[in-house]
Amino acid sequence: MKHIVKIMTLLVAISASWFGLLQTSMVPSRHNLLVPIYFMICLGCYGLLMQVGDGLIQFPTYPQEALLLQQDIIEAKKYLKPKGIDVGSH
Repeated sequence: MKHIVKIMTLLVAISASWFGLLQTSMVPSRHNLLVPIYFMICLGCYGLLMQVGDGLIQFPTYPQEALLLQQDIIEAKKYLKPKGIDVGSH
């Protein structure tokens, strides 16, 4: 329920500011109908940036899985060495 109230409040505030811009003629008349489209584009860019940025900032680390991966690499090297495949010393 809280999200609905936030969304409705945001929509009312945006509508009020848009109507205010229409009344004061701060925006040229040919751009009046494009203001909501610009807002939606900006909102989408902001949402994408926050989603991706938040995911990169809080990138989880899994030390246990890293150890398991290292063990799998060692096993693969042991398996491939008798078959004559050189995987290097790294």
